[in-house]
Amino acid sequence: MALTTDVKAELVSIRNAPPTVRVAEVTAILRFAGGLHSIAGRVAVEAEVDAETLARRVARDLAEIYGVRPEIAQVQSSTANEGARWAVRVIGAGETLARQTGLLDQRRRPVRGLPNRLTTGSREEVAGLWRGAFLAAGTLSEPGRSAMLEVACPSSEAAMALVGAAHRLGVAAKAREVRGMPRVVVREGEAIRTILNEMGAQRTAVAWEELRQRREVRAGVNRLVNFDDANLRRSAQAAVAACARVERALEILGDDVPDHLRLAGALRLAHRDASLDELGHHADPPLTKDAVAGRIRRLLATADKRAQQEGIPGTEAAVPAGLDV
Repeated sequence: MALTTDVKAELVSIRNAPPTVRVAEVTAILRFAGGLHSIAGRVAVEAEVDAETLARRVARDLAEIYGVRPEIAQVQSSTANEGARWAVRVIGAGETLARQTGLLDQRRRPVRGLPNRLTTGSREEVAGLWRGAFLAAGTLSEPGRSAMLEVACPSSEAAMALVGAAHRLGVAAKAREVRGMPRVVVREGEAIRTILNEMGAQRTAVAWEELRQRREVRAGVNRLVNFDDANLRRSAQAAVAACARVERALEILGDDVPDHLRLAGALRLAHRDASLDELGHHADPPLTKDAVAGRIRRLLATADKRAQQEGIPGTEAAVPAGLDV
């Protein structure tokens, strides 16, 4: 929630936007934070937001742009985790305002999506539309595997309109439904940074990107460490298994072991953690890695053949349980 609060605090501080951009923003706030109600037979427009500063900004914009006098009231949150919320209401001139902002069409029917003039406006107006939607119902999670910027939408039509607006800004967004609630989600890191910048949250975009890069570097280091640890464990297990088989092979063959195979087996047992290349350097005269590997394979194969003929356990039987042969 800290990142979401940072974004909204930065967005609500934006001043001196062009009138058409302010219209797009306040219309989106009304659409995504509330809607239409009927009070005493009259149409009322209401937006419920999570910050008093945002409520006062919405009220100011409505007064300056549309000449109405909104009411601001603190309301009870639907859940204990949301904290205090504020409602901005326009009752007396509610129907006129609803028509002007596109919440009602010419036949007094509620509009389920967004006014077409906003989603097809200039880049600045589309960015203002997204800014209003995020201020009303947006969240931003921290960078990571499940990182996303999300806006809860009042209808699937509004979600699709917001997706189209994101595409006009060059951002890949998707509409989905979670527990019956339509949502628009931006997931890819670069896309999240872009939409933050487009909305006007440049400082938060920089901070979010720095946090993302630090976490990616840390994750990369952890992967390398885990990879190295896994390789070391596998190497250690392979060495234990190899030595156990060589010991069993020498036991099975006894004095019948050819000298060159006995030498290879003795090298393996004398330098249990050494690589095949290192074993070759310990030999006298030195041997290549392939020569050492070949002699050890023949030693094991010869012992396993003898064990099969005599009906006794072979070299694999000597490997401790749980180790790969």
